[in-house]
Amino acid sequence: MFKKLKSLFVIEEEGGAQSADQAKSTASASDQPSKAGAPAPTATGYDKNNPPKGKPQEKFVNRLLGALEENNPEGFDYLEYKQAVQNLSNVDMDESTRFKSALAMAKSMGATPQKLVGSAEGYLKILAKEEAKFLDAFKNQTNKKVNAQAQEIKRLEDGIKQRQAQITKLQKEIEAGTKALEANKQKMNQSNAKVQATKDGFYVAYHIVTQQISEDIAKMKQHLT
Repeated sequence: MFKKLKSLFVIEEEGGAQSADQAKSTASASDQPSKAGAPAPTATGYDKNNPPKGKPQEKFVNRLLGALEENNPEGFDYLEYKQAVQNLSNVDMDESTRFKSALAMAKSMGATPQKLVGSAEGYLKILAKEEAKFLDAFKNQTNKKVNAQAQEIKRLEDGIKQRQAQITKLQKEIEAGTKALEANKQKMNQSNAKVQATKDGFYVAYHIVTQQISEDIAKMKQHLT
């Protein structure tokens, strides 16, 4: 079932081929900030109006699709309907006809437009729960790897200010403190870039999956109701 889910959602993983729609989202991927100038990581969540750019990491694709698979009930729902619509993609018919034809076949298994839309919206809620769990872990990682180093930098800066009042006597201590400060700034930037890249990797996968589900919901509402 997991492989089928991957075939249902067109997702460009690391090192994979890029689809036409994804080319739009990765057009500016080369404009990533350098490690030295990486912005502070944020845990504000997902903004579908300003989706992240780049390629999703496979571990996040697997995590999101795995959550869908674990919560896929017995019987015919949105995922099976999406598969039925996809199976008709090579048939010479327009999109509306494909959606209606797939529904005609699914009615024998108890499917209705309302049930299909409802199950798709349920999967969006499942993905939202995955986002909440990810944000909790991300906040903990940020506090552990970035904030602690920021506090160390502040401590070193305060120490430098004190030593500057004793330039002649404490010149060597000031130089040592300055070196430590620069080293810690570099560490913070590297950690900062790493946790930000982790967040971006998750939201690339999250955006692609949720966007496709949202588009299917809109199409089902358009064609089936």
